[in-house]
Amino acid sequence: MEKRRKRILLSLTIPAFLLIFMFMIVPLGNALRVSFFKWNGYSQKMKFIGLDNYLSIFSDKVFRTSTLNTFVYGFGSTLLQNIFGLSAAIFVNKQFKGRNVIRLILYMPIMISGVIMGAIQYYIFNFDNGVLNNLLNLFGIESIYWMKTGVRSVLIITLINSWQAMGFCMLIYLAGLQNIPKMYKEAALLDGAKKRQIFFQVELPLLMPAITTAVITNLIGGLKLYDIIVTLTNGGPNRKSLSLSYYISLLYFSDEKAGYSAAVGVALFLIIFVVAVPINQYLRSKEVEY
Repeated sequence: MEKRRKRILLSLTIPAFLLIFMFMIVPLGNALRVSFFKWNGYSQKMKFIGLDNYLSIFSDKVFRTSTLNTFVYGFGSTLLQNIFGLSAAIFVNKQFKGRNVIRLILYMPIMISGVIMGAIQYYIFNFDNGVLNNLLNLFGIESIYWMKTGVRSVLIITLINSWQAMGFCMLIYLAGLQNIPKMYKEAALLDGAKKRQIFFQVELPLLMPAITTAVITNLIGGLKLYDIIVTLTNGGPNRKSLSLSYYISLLYFSDEKAGYSAAVGVALFLIIFVVAVPINQYLRSKEVEY
């Protein structure tokens, strides 16, 4: 009876495995195949060039800039999203009138797609008739070219992405806080612990499963950041705010370098894998049972 039940449960996972195979493994395998060819993406002729596309990566300045930006988007957004998300979760976890409205307001940005969010922010940070510059002009301050440099553009994109995804982190941490048994905090209070001590020595260790989920989800999402960049800066100025995801798209559709685009895509996959797996293992090793 137990074996039959296990077989039934195992059979229920088959659709999920088929979807993973069709939409993840097959495209990854095809990208790996294409990366060994020189191909413009639409011609019937594909020239086998071996590892030349991968060797070209090491001399590609745009790839280096995009990789650095990708790490800033990934780690910068993850740090800010978790700090703001945890702070917001602690705040809305308290009993006060209107807390459900506050939760809704903080969560609402994540309900907007990245493309639309980037378009909204474009009209806020735009040099000509942008909302921010119009406000500065009211006080006699000259307009500022917010996206003048790549560094400035990357920082603004990171801040916008962090703010948008903060509500997602807030929900994860709120669920984690509400799942902590009250008896642990009550016991700490009886022992004379202060609120600061309770948070760092009782609540934070018990929040590690939530921290693991939030950090890994945000990290992978940040390393794959694409949509906000498209509508906010279009990779500018001079491709200085590109992420690897957007660079892959430009290589394929604009530069007609499908083989090299596939090689960069494989490199991005390896970067995410090498970064996310050790961090996930480390965070899981810090989790405690209760």
